Amino acid sequence: MRKLIPTLLLLCLAAMAPSAFAKTCAVTINGDDAMKFDKTEIKIESSCTQVAVTLKHTGKLAANVMGHDWVLAKTADMAGIDADGMKAGMAAGFIKADDARVIAHTKVIGGGQSDTVTFATSKLTKGGDYSFFCSFPGHSSIMKGKFVFG
Repeated sequence: MRKLIPTLLLLCLAAMAPSAFAKTCAVTINGDDAMKFDKTEIKIESSCTQVAVTLKHTGKLAANVMGHDWVLAKTADMAGIDADGMKAGMAAGFIKADDARVIAHTKVIGGGQSDTVTFATSKLTKGGDYSFFCSFPGHSSIMKGKFVFG
């Protein structure tokens, strides 16, 4: 019995270890009918192992009229993702299928809706050049910002 207790304790600690070191950092960003995000920069500490971004559409217009999503990518990839997304169309959420350049994205939402995307920071490089934007056609020229990890 004496040998069993330390073994059980070690097994319990080992089972808890992954969650003990995981740190999810949550961010909420709002988009409106005036085609604006309420943030132009999002900063995430390097101690975060996951990021949960919630996009809220604070407007009233439907997704097919004034839909918004939140897309994260390297800044250099943004224009290409946006162009390919327009070709992909609304049915694809304005994101080309299996686009490896996209780090994370929400679905396209309309007024009063919200969506959350969670992703691992292992996909990011500390100090890397990242941007977030809305991929709805024409929106990325205004609805964009800097994503800072580090």
